[in-house]
Amino acid sequence: MVDALIAALYALASLGAKGRIPESLIAILVAIMAISLGGHFALRVLAPNSNQLLLPLASLLNGIGYVEIARWNPARAQNQAVWSFLAMGALIGTLYFVKRSRDLDRFRYITLLSAILLMILPLVPGVGLSVNGARLWIGIGSYTFQPIEISKILLALFFASYFASNKELLSNTTRVIGGRAFIDPRILFPIVLTWGVALLVLGVENDIGFASLLFALFLSLLWITTGRIGYVVTGLALLVAGGFVASQLFYQVHQRVAIWLDPWNGHAYDHGGQQILQGWFSLSAGGLTGTGVGLGQSGRWVSEVTSDMIFTAIGEELGLIGLIIVLSAILLIIAQGFFIAQRSQNDFSRLVAVGLSIIIGFQAFFICAGVLRVLPLTGITLPFVAYGGSSLLANYIILGLLLRISDENLRQASGGFIRQMQSQN
Repeated sequence: MVDALIAALYALASLGAKGRIPESLIAILVAIMAISLGGHFALRVLAPNSNQLLLPLASLLNGIGYVEIARWNPARAQNQAVWSFLAMGALIGTLYFVKRSRDLDRFRYITLLSAILLMILPLVPGVGLSVNGARLWIGIGSYTFQPIEISKILLALFFASYFASNKELLSNTTRVIGGRAFIDPRILFPIVLTWGVALLVLGVENDIGFASLLFALFLSLLWITTGRIGYVVTGLALLVAGGFVASQLFYQVHQRVAIWLDPWNGHAYDHGGQQILQGWFSLSAGGLTGTGVGLGQSGRWVSEVTSDMIFTAIGEELGLIGLIIVLSAILLIIAQGFFIAQRSQNDFSRLVAVGLSIIIGFQAFFICAGVLRVLPLTGITLPFVAYGGSSLLANYIILGLLLRISDENLRQASGGFIRQMQSQN
């Protein structure tokens, strides 16, 4: 069903733009089906009891994104096709090597060290690459890769492991200072230090998007673990203070804030404001039902239309209805992630599922809010949709971990039911 829909959209895009059915339609359909069938059979073998909605939803988003990328940048579309195969391979590899999610809990500090090393890697001379002022890439032949995409998953695993192990200590006051009860600072120090190092590295690399994402991940998991609203208030205060300091110290942050406050300003317009304003015109041209697939014009004037601004390309050609479909699919993935977390039998797996769902959710929120000027625009990609091989790879690894946890949930629930029936007999 999803494969046929994507192939139909691909054909319509070519009909609208060129007036003919693309010669590559059969090849595209075969490639899409190969990816889908590969994932389906892998689930049947490696995780037969896993959630049945996650993979089709991700395939739908990936397919819609591919159609828009192929529409405006065929070279990038070829790269995205290669990364789609690699991403599905990463999902299958995750299911094959991660037999039990709890096994990841044993490598807490190895996970942390790996995450920090991956974040530092783009800063190594001769290895890292600077693109649009942000030093987040490393070169692999003719391809580039963002190690931070893998780091965010590793940090989610570390946060989940640490919070699960220290849940009681974090939830209860253990130190009295001046007649008032506080949590022992020694409990919070390692996790706050890790968060601080991550933000410092990202600040040096001039990327506010992933700094914001890690902050949201850290604060969300801390609040979910403890249920203390004071953490949220304190965290938001730190966010405001940190954002102000970063805007004064880092030019990239200062420029993004200036564009956010007034994209019509002459200097801001020439350094990124034009991108946002042109995106708005594309969204307005789409209206409710869109101009039609292949009939939009956003790719002719909106910069980065296949990556940062793909939200506007979809809005123009598929309209508000198309955007609702895309955002609903993302929300369903997040909802399924939370449902998987709710059914988990241990704190670590529960927090991992929540953390990974939060990553996808805040990725979508930050980029959509940036396009609509609710927040400063960041370089975060729309999950499963926008051009970006490293992001696609990471999101399919996230999907693989969620599928593994959901498979465990059903097997554990079935095992518990069988044991209960045996005890009754």
